[in-house]
Amino acid sequence: MGKLVVTAFITLDGVYQAPGGPREDRGGGFEQGGWSVPYGDGDFGTFVAEVFDRSGAFLLGRRTYDIFAAHWPRVTDPADPVASRLNPLPKYVVSQTLGTPSWAGTTVLGGDLAEEVTAVRERTQGELQVHGSGALVRSLLALDLVDTLHLVTFPVVLGAGRRFFAEGAVPTAFRHTAARTTGTGVAIHTYELEGRPRYGSYELPQDA
Repeated sequence: MGKLVVTAFITLDGVYQAPGGPREDRGGGFEQGGWSVPYGDGDFGTFVAEVFDRSGAFLLGRRTYDIFAAHWPRVTDPADPVASRLNPLPKYVVSQTLGTPSWAGTTVLGGDLAEEVTAVRERTQGELQVHGSGALVRSLLALDLVDTLHLVTFPVVLGAGRRFFAEGAVPTAFRHTAARTTGTGVAIHTYELEGRPRYGSYELPQDA
């Protein structure tokens, strides 16, 4: 059985929308797309290649799937670390409206999310990877289906856009397992899901 691994690009103020280009996602009038591109140095490329090298299948939300499907099938270089994994490996897209997908190897999941994702994870060799797909990730976290989270934080504040951890997210605790920083200041932190948060108080006991 594979692990379900999420890789998320976010800004310092938690925005995950349209990291890869100005036309990627203009939903809500967002006009600051492409904010991750200036930080794409060799260290960052190494991390991305390492992540995709561990992939066994991909699980995507509809918006991210459409963005990927419009670009990656046209990248045919067998040495490309992303296209060489995305194009031939199984892809699962969570959608109630997608009909017959044109990207080869795609299966639409439109039923019970917990049941379908659990079944996919059980038959995946390697990592079942989620990239982007913020709304889907929040649903997966609420169902305790995420094993590992790579939170890739870029040193920029945008002040607008969709937030990765939005208001109303299910309280979740993680265990920090790894960290590295690229030459351009991108902080890459890896977390394992632990469950629900624990709480305490710094206040002195009443009888102290």
